[in-house]
Amino acid sequence: MSLPIIVDDREQYSPVVSALAEYEGVVLSVQRLTAGDYWVNEHLLFERKTLPDLMQSIIDGLLFRQAIRLASSDSTPILVLEGTHYDPQRPGVSRESVQGALISISLVLGIPVLRSLNSQETAWLMLCAEKQVQRIVEGGVHRPGYRPKGRRKRQLFILQGLPGIGKDKAELLLEVFGSVEKVFTAGYEDLLQVKGIGQTTAQRIRDMVQEVASGYNY
Repeated sequence: MSLPIIVDDREQYSPVVSALAEYEGVVLSVQRLTAGDYWVNEHLLFERKTLPDLMQSIIDGLLFRQAIRLASSDSTPILVLEGTHYDPQRPGVSRESVQGALISISLVLGIPVLRSLNSQETAWLMLCAEKQVQRIVEGGVHRPGYRPKGRRKRQLFILQGLPGIGKDKAELLLEVFGSVEKVFTAGYEDLLQVKGIGQTTAQRIRDMVQEVASGYNY
């Protein structure tokens, strides 16, 4: 039985692709993905980052935006953090900042974070995760936690994690800004333009987003 995996074109020369190609039944194709690096069987969306990639994306401010796109997708998002080397002397990135970023991704946005030693193990993790999902589906095993199905429901679910935001206000925010990413990057004054969002709620949202985006860098 074949297993289709779509690889983002910016990842096509990764050693992970070579490792995946060695597995029987894996059918690889390459195209530009709007989120993630590997789309496995149309329902698991993996973002792969080496430790240097992770730290650079924190410095550039890209990690949070990438994570929001992952969390907003219809597929189940997963972040794979690859490698074991961490350079504590790397300018601008503290260990606390890295840990804070991972806390934000896993707890605030609800994206599981998996660790792998190398590219070969990353490939294995993807295939193993797919097998586990199939066993759950076929065996009717209860899966803890709640993940709404459908892009809009997923977006509303994420927005309801913001301070003072329930279902009605989440719908208003999505209607006004059009996407989760634009809500998270909206300024204080912009938030105040949304019906039902007062000064306290707007400030609490901005404070939380800034903490999440910076990885709680104390």
